[in-house]
Amino acid sequence: MENEILSFLRGNDQILKDKIMNKILKYSEDLNYEMALDLKKELEYIDIVLDKQKVELHDFVNRDVISYYVDNGYLSIEILFIRNGKLLNHKNDIFPISVDIEDEVEYYIANFYSRNEVPKEILIPDTLSVENISSVVDTNIVVPQKGVKKDLIKMAYDNAKLNLKNKFEEIQKDDLRTSKSNEELANILGMDSIYRIDVFDNSNLFGSFAVSGMVVYIDGKPAKNEYRKYKVSLDVNDDYNTMKEILYRRYQRALVDRTTLPDLIIVDGGENQIRAALDILNLLHLNIKVVGLKKNDKHRTNDLIDSDLSVINVDRMSNVFHYLTRMQDEVHRFTINYHRTLRSKGSISSLLDDIEGIGPTRKKQLIKVFGSVSKMREASLEEIAKIIPLQVAKELKEYLDSKYNEE
Repeated sequence: MENEILSFLRGNDQILKDKIMNKILKYSEDLNYEMALDLKKELEYIDIVLDKQKVELHDFVNRDVISYYVDNGYLSIEILFIRNGKLLNHKNDIFPISVDIEDEVEYYIANFYSRNEVPKEILIPDTLSVENISSVVDTNIVVPQKGVKKDLIKMAYDNAKLNLKNKFEEIQKDDLRTSKSNEELANILGMDSIYRIDVFDNSNLFGSFAVSGMVVYIDGKPAKNEYRKYKVSLDVNDDYNTMKEILYRRYQRALVDRTTLPDLIIVDGGENQIRAALDILNLLHLNIKVVGLKKNDKHRTNDLIDSDLSVINVDRMSNVFHYLTRMQDEVHRFTINYHRTLRSKGSISSLLDDIEGIGPTRKKQLIKVFGSVSKMREASLEEIAKIIPLQVAKELKEYLDSKYNEE
């Protein structure tokens, strides 16, 4: 067994495949088709993830490979970890789509590498923006066009697809538990029923561009067409006044337009955010239940705070607690994604807006070729002029040089 394990770790996966195939045949002979099918899925998984011979690299560069698959309203993101030319591990996450698919994936990448090791190179599919990812992840971002690296992108895609298909039944069961959790939450809060929930979050993650996001749950399910983004006038880290501003804008507008009001408001935070919400609701003469979700020092959902600032005890293992955690994670992801989008406007895209003669088409071509401001600065006039007219290229080059000298 020790020799088999060592052989497997060195890349010989045939031993494991043969053992699984023998078990599949044995279960089939015993008419245990369910177990045989489960093992067949495992075998398919191994064929995709561990077939190193088709994609082995020999440059010994540490790189990650990222791709994704979307189906039935869910996004599956796959990251393959290649170290010293060998595929050593992978990570897969699946969650509902709440915004534009590419924005969702790019935010996920930015968030992932804010908490994990950044390799020397990251391979991404051509549907993602090199510029956006480069603005928040300091490494070489590559879109493979052919060869082994392109094969790796395909492998990550296939793996993302397989994971989503294999886990979809479990995901559907989770959705059913979520719907029931909505009724349980109403009981905990002493409410007759809850139909609509508005959930708010503020973000100052990057130190500027203060923003807020609102996600909406109707009858226990996310109502993505009701999600809203807010750019805050206060460009400082002031959760109390940020919450007041956003809630006033949201509900004053709702009163004017006579749109649907929620049964419950959940704010991401504790006492300050709840006080801010109550101040605005009193000002607008609205009687809506408000609670807060407070995180611990590890940024995990920790406490449910009632409007009187008391802590409501919720079993950490219960469906209700997982339901609340999902809502908090969803609004946080939605808000941070908007924040990242605003921040990226301070890079290559907004810079190109200042150059006369560069419209949307030329901007897109420049971004596709260079991907970042630094790479555009390093490019020669001749290289830029291959993409845009010479005179416009000169103006861009002069602008970049002057901007660089100022810095």
